[in-house]
Amino acid sequence: MTYNNIVNSPQTKCYAFKLETHNQTRKDSDKTMPYDREEIEKFRLSGKILRETREEMRSFVKENMPIIEVCEKVEGTIRKKGGKPAFPCNVSVDDVTAHYTSPPDDKSLIPAGSTVKVDLGVHIDGYVTDTAFTACFNAEGRAMAATAEYALKTAIERIHGGIALGEIGALIENAIKNRGFKPISNLTGHSVGRFLIHAGTSIPNVKQVSLSKLHSGEVYAIEPFVTLPDAVARVDDSPQVTIYRLLKAKSVKSDAAKKLLKHIEANFHTLPFAERWLIGVVPKETHRAAFKELLASKAVMGYPVFVEASGKPVAQAEHTVLLNDDGCEVLT
Repeated sequence: MTYNNIVNSPQTKCYAFKLETHNQTRKDSDKTMPYDREEIEKFRLSGKILRETREEMRSFVKENMPIIEVCEKVEGTIRKKGGKPAFPCNVSVDDVTAHYTSPPDDKSLIPAGSTVKVDLGVHIDGYVTDTAFTACFNAEGRAMAATAEYALKTAIERIHGGIALGEIGALIENAIKNRGFKPISNLTGHSVGRFLIHAGTSIPNVKQVSLSKLHSGEVYAIEPFVTLPDAVARVDDSPQVTIYRLLKAKSVKSDAAKKLLKHIEANFHTLPFAERWLIGVVPKETHRAAFKELLASKAVMGYPVFVEASGKPVAQAEHTVLLNDDGCEVLT
């Protein structure tokens, strides 16, 4: 999750607010990684809040429930526990793989028998952690979700400072294929940082030739995506957009657009946000035109919803980890 342009190479689709790069500097930009003790404690607190929220949500998500109810419950729980959402809660159903959050007045329900990915993030003073789980209401989905969790566990058991990216990708792919499923080839894990959901390093979910290595003292989100053996196992952009972020403060014409832009800058910085988070900032009758003005001016950009290219369901699991020379500390 980064916040520049979405990086779409032929091989890897930028998992938008998770897979981009942004050249925002750290507050103490004179220092280099690894993070200092105070910063690590902020990551740990962020991870604790996120872990507790995720575990509460496992029993909350139900068939035929409004999706917006899940989104608002996640985000409200994070705030009650003293954190801030690092991005809008994603509730992605079946072949919808990532980037769906409820728009204002969303009427969508969680279908009976579906496979539902719930992806959530927290920041404390900008220090981001990221996690996900899959709620399954069918046997096939449960098998995929168990495989995603197994692949995640396999990667966590082997990851350490100095490991090559290609080795991690091979571990994840082999774990998934050995259970009879396929990894989504063009979505990846990612490094995280301060106000950065993607801090520049992508962690593949498939084997690849890469001698680049992960570094002790840095923080990474590992997130396998799993689909069926007869799937294309890639994601495409859909026309739908429900998540946005500030690109650049620009001159806009209407007073309502100016007020919205000021609110976005002050509250979300470079992190993604949902349009429903803006309801009430300006009068209802001016909101939609003002928001469209921000998009047209390119002050704000949108992330397309990702769908599996062959329409097959997808499961996901994710943890954020702090690397050391011998292994990692799971923060979430």
